[in-house]
Amino acid sequence: MLMPASPLFAILACLVAYLIGSVSFAVLGARLFRLADPRTYGSGNPGATNVLRSGNRKAAIFTLAGDTLKGVAVILLCRALGLAEWITGLVALAAFYGHIFPVFLKFRGGKGVATAGGALLALEFWTGIASLGAWIVTARVTRYSSLAAIVAGVSAPVFSILLHGADGQARVAFIMGATLVARHHANIRRLRAGTETRIGDKKET
Repeated sequence: MLMPASPLFAILACLVAYLIGSVSFAVLGARLFRLADPRTYGSGNPGATNVLRSGNRKAAIFTLAGDTLKGVAVILLCRALGLAEWITGLVALAAFYGHIFPVFLKFRGGKGVATAGGALLALEFWTGIASLGAWIVTARVTRYSSLAAIVAGVSAPVFSILLHGADGQARVAFIMGATLVARHHANIRRLRAGTETRIGDKKET
């Protein structure tokens, strides 16, 4: 059944998606596994890579799965309700920015990589798979999670345009990709200086 595509309904759908995106699985995982708050060590980022610096892989996997499923869930919900594609695209962005600027953490959230990946996988499967492949290859070769995220963010809109043309989904991929690059500005400086932390390094004091 198709749901109404009015601006008011779109705002309501985006609000729900934003609240879902605002749930921090890094913080929840820290409490579940009795770890220090991930905002207090390493990069201070409440995300899976920083949680891995605690040495607890289960907590990192929990964080990665939860943050990814947020992005998947909001898109599947839109599809189940039969929402218009333009609303679905806005919902994907709302969940993504909810993770980055979560109301539950005083608007200081993570980088948004996993949530963006989950949203792209559900929104445009092959673009999501190609972007994930770019992340995996870069991470395996360099062991820099930040560089892998930047490469995936830049390549996502390119893959989307190559696969489907410059449509609304490509614009969503571009906005997410540009935001991911901007969110990694400090990492870019550390990469250039050769001081960036690699995947698997222990937490810093």
